[in-house]
Amino acid sequence: MSPHANAAALIEGYDTLLLDLDGVVYLGRHAVPGAPEALAAAQDRGVRLAFVTNNASRTPGAIAAHLSGLGIPAAPEDVVTSAQAAARLVAERFPPGSPVLVVGGMGLRTAVRACGLRPVTTALDGPVAVVQGIWDAMSYGLLCEGTLAVRAGAWFVAANADTTMPTNRGELPGNGSMSRVIATATGVEPVVAGKPEPPLHRESMIRTRAERPLIVGDRLDTDIEGATRAGVDSLLVLTGVAGPLDLLTATPRHRPTHLATDLSGLLEPPARVRRGPDGWECGGWTARWEGGRLGLSGAGDPMSGLRAACAAAWEAAGDGRADEDAVKPVLAALDL
Repeated sequence: MSPHANAAALIEGYDTLLLDLDGVVYLGRHAVPGAPEALAAAQDRGVRLAFVTNNASRTPGAIAAHLSGLGIPAAPEDVVTSAQAAARLVAERFPPGSPVLVVGGMGLRTAVRACGLRPVTTALDGPVAVVQGIWDAMSYGLLCEGTLAVRAGAWFVAANADTTMPTNRGELPGNGSMSRVIATATGVEPVVAGKPEPPLHRESMIRTRAERPLIVGDRLDTDIEGATRAGVDSLLVLTGVAGPLDLLTATPRHRPTHLATDLSGLLEPPARVRRGPDGWECGGWTARWEGGRLGLSGAGDPMSGLRAACAAAWEAAGDGRADEDAVKPVLAALDL
């Protein structure tokens, strides 16, 4: 059970929300329905908002302007990007003014320059490092320059390893997919700065000085795993990549502290999931194993049923992963 189970609202247990953006706050250029209202209410309660994104293509200023245009007040200092985390990694390793080949857009170039390094675009400049981030104008020529530099000994850093990124048109290739070009051509694996690796969380904590953060995301392999590795609480919302079946079959490092349909869950009381005599119970639902399959009975909010089912599935799986066929009946019972 959550240590904040007696709170009137989930956010009362935290001083800072470390919010993922794509799939949580917005999808493409549009806000996730209800997100601006939920975040405004969180701010009214004195909770600080920090927007932490693996997307390295845009500057913090551009992201803040986008958020403000969606009705979410945000300043550049409220935005923490994987580009900033990647640039800090390089700056901690090499002296100021060192040339860094940027295989990415303005967000990455700006972050590199802000850390006192010199962004370049060709391997002929002898870069000490190559940093790569997603960019919709990525060219074959720039990937070639990055390949030549890494082959010559430049340190290879990827802003993140996300294989996909959610948009309002569906999932598109992410930086993890794009960085495979240089990795495959050189045989060199990049050091990853973004979630779930520690550098981006460290960057977030440095910038926000949060004491009781809650990581909010839509991906189990980045947001939730990053929270698990950092030892902080997490909230998984179902407005982006992860779905109910992903949750039911999650391994320990991918199991969130809290679940919600969307960001409005921040304003609701923490769910009370408990082990009862007949199975795991939550909000009128009971989940139990019957003949090697996960069963669910009851009625009410489907999210409560999913929470109960996750608790039962995770208990049975232990340190492993629940069998998909054994847990799928729950999805039909919840109409998910």
